[in-house]
Amino acid sequence: MKLVIANKAYSSWSLRPWILMRALDIPFEEDLIPLDTPEFRPRVSAYQAGSTVPILVDGDVTVWESLAIMDYLADRFPEKRVWPEDIKARAFARTISAEMHAGFRGLRSACPMNLRKRFAAMDRGELVAKDVARVTQLWSRARESFGASAGGPFLFGAFTAADAMFAPVVTRLQTYSIAAPGPARAYMDAVLDHPAFVEWQEAGMSEPWVVAHDEVDEPAIGPFRAK
Repeated sequence: MKLVIANKAYSSWSLRPWILMRALDIPFEEDLIPLDTPEFRPRVSAYQAGSTVPILVDGDVTVWESLAIMDYLADRFPEKRVWPEDIKARAFARTISAEMHAGFRGLRSACPMNLRKRFAAMDRGELVAKDVARVTQLWSRARESFGASAGGPFLFGAFTAADAMFAPVVTRLQTYSIAAPGPARAYMDAVLDHPAFVEWQEAGMSEPWVVAHDEVDEPAIGPFRAK
């Protein structure tokens, strides 16, 4: 299988299926197409799968959009448990993942993904605060209702598609020094410490490309995360 992605330092949507496949040991090769370069549009267009990444190619099957890719992987590899096995947990995981896919525009707009820098804590507006409150509430509900009893530090115990969907949110809270309640911070650390995320971050840090939103006036206070 081939997964088409963009810059690891900046592409939140690319991170989602990539970290899921790596975490669940689903083999694939990647085709990284750098953002904000002349080659991006023609190379993406060649896959005949819309104008964005990620794109998954599996033989004569092509799937795009992160959630659709995850559902395809769940069908293709049922033994990998892409979604929680328990039907109630699975329903909640899919629901909050769909909410993530469609919502949280305030946070996504004001705090673009950037794994190269960390910025000082500051008031980032009512919409961001509202989104952060909602997302940490969802994390708490998942952990309290399913994750804690299942064992493991992730939303439903073991790493699933729901964790992959929220991984870029974890990076945003880290990049912009946005405070999270204790249990939410523990969950963030579990994601940031996952070997698949560490691999992604290290690759992103070594990329030669810089996109427009990395050239902001706001001064960085240090690296994304100290080792």
